[in-house]
Amino acid sequence: MPMTIMIAAALAAQATANSHASHHPPVAVQSASESADESAVRAVLGRYKAAIERLDATGTEALFTEDSAIFETGGVEGTYANYLAHHLGPELAAFRSFAFSDYTVAVRIEGNLALATETYNYRIETKSGEIATRKGVATSALIRASDGWKILVMHTSARKPKGA
Repeated sequence: MPMTIMIAAALAAQATANSHASHHPPVAVQSASESADESAVRAVLGRYKAAIERLDATGTEALFTEDSAIFETGGVEGTYANYLAHHLGPELAAFRSFAFSDYTVAVRIEGNLALATETYNYRIETKSGEIATRKGVATSALIRASDGWKILVMHTSARKPKGA
């Protein structure tokens, strides 16, 4: 396991432990005291989310490190470039629409690393007319690079909402 992934995993574990220890989950709303780094991390995640909703991932490679690791609903997808070429890109081409709702994000900065947790609902309609609604969560570790924050590790999962 590359060192950067081990560091990101350790940061995620520590954040979870600290959250449970204090019994106060991270605040998901942007506040006046939010740092420039937190805002920059939110912006990276926002650009990625917007690209998914546009069904156009053009340029999203710049949001990820070259050695990124993507995990989706129990699958190891490899780097973002691999995920985009073999999974996300073909999926987006098959969709008529993809819309997020009830989106929140919590960001924690630890030096040159950031941990972000996003929660959301989403609705997908395929070009063939199939509709899927899901409740999702994403945990991402980002690293400060010379040209801004980059996603190093992203793990997403989703399930059908209760009653659906």
